[in-house]
Amino acid sequence: MDSQAIRNQFPILDQQVNDHQLVYLDSAATSQKPLPVIEAMNRYYREYNSNIHRGVHTLGTRATDAYEGARDKVRQFIGAASAKEIIYTRGTTAGLNLISYSYARANLSEGDEIVLTPMEHHANLIPWQQAAKATGATLKYIPMQKDGTIRLEDVRETVTEHTKIVAMAHVSNVLGTINPIKEVAAIAHEKGAVMVVDGAQSTPHMKIDVVDLDVDFYAFSSHKMAGPTGIGILYGKERLLENMEPFETGGEMIDFVDYYDATWKELPWKFEAGTMPIAEAVGLSAAIDFLQDVGLEKIHEHETKLARYALEQLKAIEGIQIYGPAERVGLVTFNLGDVHPHDVATVLDAEGIAIRAGHHCAQPLMKWLGVSSTARASFYLYNTTSEIDALVEGLKKTKEYFSDVL
Repeated sequence: MDSQAIRNQFPILDQQVNDHQLVYLDSAATSQKPLPVIEAMNRYYREYNSNIHRGVHTLGTRATDAYEGARDKVRQFIGAASAKEIIYTRGTTAGLNLISYSYARANLSEGDEIVLTPMEHHANLIPWQQAAKATGATLKYIPMQKDGTIRLEDVRETVTEHTKIVAMAHVSNVLGTINPIKEVAAIAHEKGAVMVVDGAQSTPHMKIDVVDLDVDFYAFSSHKMAGPTGIGILYGKERLLENMEPFETGGEMIDFVDYYDATWKELPWKFEAGTMPIAEAVGLSAAIDFLQDVGLEKIHEHETKLARYALEQLKAIEGIQIYGPAERVGLVTFNLGDVHPHDVATVLDAEGIAIRAGHHCAQPLMKWLGVSSTARASFYLYNTTSEIDALVEGLKKTKEYFSDVL
């Protein structure tokens, strides 16, 4: 993979921050956008900006074709059987909330179980807490091993005949753990439960095939996979989506409205109320083209090498604590002695290095780790080993600066 050729497609990376060359290591929060994505959205606004579906004029038709064409491109990208199973949302959080409201509340009752892991992002935790409160269901957690992984034998012990939903991150945004989704889905289905997957941290970094994984719902965001903010995807099996009521109503999702009742459009449009993010769908389509041109397998291989290199280099720094398993996606979460992660991030920012610091929307996981917050460096297809070297040098400077507390 030609890293420099790829970097040249990301204009934001070619800049100085605090008189240093920018080193962007925060792609798990949001990835940068390549020129083809920026240009595709610019072209939409310059040439055929219009609302979709109802208009019969030329611009409206072009916008509708682009919007629906992007949907089919997503379908192919994740291996779904039908475009009816691809729902546009605002992002992963919105997709998981849609399931919580439209599926969980209609199918859960007192005594039912929702099974989670302690590593879940708040977006895949709070919706289930609220669903449990609304229905009388209970939450259960699959125990984690010391390295931040789960064992299938623990999944089998936790999932019972009372379990109706198993919700799990494909990849942990803190630990980098890659969970065995296909095997967990099989266990869930054996007990009659549905499998819900938070794919925010997996879809940008590896090839996804929802049919092969046999998941029932799979949510992810555009902005973490070189696409624009404000749009995401919820995949759901058609038979499940057909029996769900819409989460939001009004606008484009209606079929017929009378004074006292209304009917909904067919899938997928019954879940897409109001004016949808059309330009963002165009941008997402361009992002998929870009990632496929590079190759998801090559991206995964590149990031895995970066993660291994980062682990080797960071472990050589005395006083650093690294969290998560040896085999992981392209991110490393750590603490530097007793230095607060925000202070670490501030010193690194002065060196032009962007990382993330805080609880990463995973406070129960922070509690499990025994810390209040951590620092996280995350990598994508445009990062290089020289940038990891810059991170290491920055951390050494941080140690010097805070030598009195180390």
